[in-house]
Amino acid sequence: MVNEMDKRNAIETFSDYVNDEARVDPAEREQINFEIALIGKMVEAREQKGVSQRELAELSGVKQPAIARLESLRATPRIDTLFKVLHPLGYTIEIVPLAKR
Repeated sequence: MVNEMDKRNAIETFSDYVNDEARVDPAEREQINFEIALIGKMVEAREQKGVSQRELAELSGVKQPAIARLESLRATPRIDTLFKVLHPLGYTIEIVPLAKR
């Protein structure tokens, strides 16, 4: 039988996990949310251009399986890889002050 403490600590969704301050500190949460937003935008840009992962691999020089891992959030992108993948899609990355957000 599950006791009350176990019920309170139960994690049912990814969002539950990320928003549990006992499990994920604010800096980690910020990084996770950034990666989700960044990769989401990358996928959106690729789809809007009508480019397959295979075509993007040819355009960027990044292997298709690596692009698949990025898009499924199974790999954390390196900065050089991001530039290679984003450039043929017409995007780049930049650092902006927090006040602009």
